Amino acid sequence: MVTVGIDPHKHVHVAVAVRPDGRRIGKPFTVKNDALLIIALLGWVRTIADGAPVVWAIEDGRGFARRLADGLLLAGHEVVWVPTRLTAAHRRLHAATGAKSDPVDATAAARAAIATPELARHRIDEHVRELRVLVDYRADLIKRRTTLINQLKAQLHLWLDHTPGDLSRPKGTDTLAGLLAAAHLGAHVRRVLLDMTTELSELNRRVHALDATIKEIVIPLAPALLKITGISHNSAAVLIAEIGDITRFPTSAKLARYTGCAPIPVYSSDQKRHRLHRGGNRRLNSVLYTAAIVQKRFHPAAQELLARLEPAKGKRGARRVLQRHLIDVIHRAMITDRASWQHQITHHQPAA
Repeated sequence: MVTVGIDPHKHVHVAVAVRPDGRRIGKPFTVKNDALLIIALLGWVRTIADGAPVVWAIEDGRGFARRLADGLLLAGHEVVWVPTRLTAAHRRLHAATGAKSDPVDATAAARAAIATPELARHRIDEHVRELRVLVDYRADLIKRRTTLINQLKAQLHLWLDHTPGDLSRPKGTDTLAGLLAAAHLGAHVRRVLLDMTTELSELNRRVHALDATIKEIVIPLAPALLKITGISHNSAAVLIAEIGDITRFPTSAKLARYTGCAPIPVYSSDQKRHRLHRGGNRRLNSVLYTAAIVQKRFHPAAQELLARLEPAKGKRGARRVLQRHLIDVIHRAMITDRASWQHQITHHQPAA
């Protein structure tokens, strides 16, 4: 078995082959991130592996390495994603103090994959990939809209001593446009404020159109997930986009650790304690936080659970327990939804 660690970049990728005992094989290989990427890598690894099976361990920079991972998987190879924290840990463990380079990072990624066999395997799901683009674009639009709203409110407070209401809806921007048209302002100031309002209206329109598209895609993919109180179409889209094929998490406990909802054991001197996990996928953690807040308001069973736990654990501790329970519910729902999917998911098929 040969493990190839890859440190991905925008223009080039650096690959290093490693034996099962962690020793490097040959020299690092630098390849351009272009259309001939897969051909070059497969030609190089044949001279290194000598017929042995190959596992490709890619440091988790999926934006730059997505095409690479897809190409290797479609060529019949096994591809695993190595979190950057694992790469950093193995770099500190094996490299000289302070040493950091592309070959060092690639070697650390390979050694991390050897030491952590349960790392996530790459799979290709065209529906999930499409949904991920929409979710990421919507998150970017929401961030830009929030920035613009804050800037516009600051200017309105300065020039008109006015604080508008909800500007994320057409009614709010229409009312504001009418107010600006009638206000006593200089020509330049009026133009800037009207331009900001027009831009905000356009962002609102694009977010609304994305919401409709996401809803159309999510409904057939997640009927059971959408029945959970607190999981909207956009929340379900984030869950599907970030998790992908739920079967890569055989238990809800593994999903809880991935989302940062599983407490971390900190045992010492025979005293068993746990502390909050501040790692994990923060986008998923945010979805679970929102779902827990909604359930606290509208779900009787969640209200009963929180009322029972708050005296002992406090409001935050009780909410975290609720989030952990929600992981179990979400995992079951996504397993149910996954069983009804009709489309093909490409993944590595081990040799018989």
